[in-house]
Amino acid sequence: MEFTVIRGDIAAQRADALVNAAGTSLRMGSGVAGALRRGADGPINDEAMRKGPVELGAVAVTDAYELDAEFVVHAAAMPHYGDGEATRESIRDATRNALREADERGAKSMVLPALGCGIAGFSLEEGGAIICEEIRRFDPNSLEDVRLIAYSDEEYETLREVAAEASDT
Repeated sequence: MEFTVIRGDIAAQRADALVNAAGTSLRMGSGVAGALRRGADGPINDEAMRKGPVELGAVAVTDAYELDAEFVVHAAAMPHYGDGEATRESIRDATRNALREADERGAKSMVLPALGCGIAGFSLEEGGAIICEEIRRFDPNSLEDVRLIAYSDEEYETLREVAAEASDT
């Protein structure tokens, strides 16, 4: 399975599965969720919220609407907004469950953000290392291309360095 770090807007990506950095309520507010909500140009937020709340680390799947994807995996790496921060375990579980869900649905390609980092309060370096470790450990049936996406140049450089370190170990 090919694994790369890219820079860009997740809502502008083309893949079988796009991953939303969700809270347990699955409400699509700002950040990655807001970008996907706007890009979907449909009732994705309503559909996601009907499937929630979910346990920390769990995932739910919705249609991708107008996004250039087959579906969106909403990965709850953080509690509902304001109810705490992401943890090592929640990032690990959300990443593993997102990979598994996409693979089980036959996706060949997936784009995911740094789950649990940023607004969720977890260190990008540490969270990125956990995500890279889970991607490298994953044994896919269908997934061939997994891309970890960064929005800013600074985030991209950090994730690129973390991914390079993870591949050396």
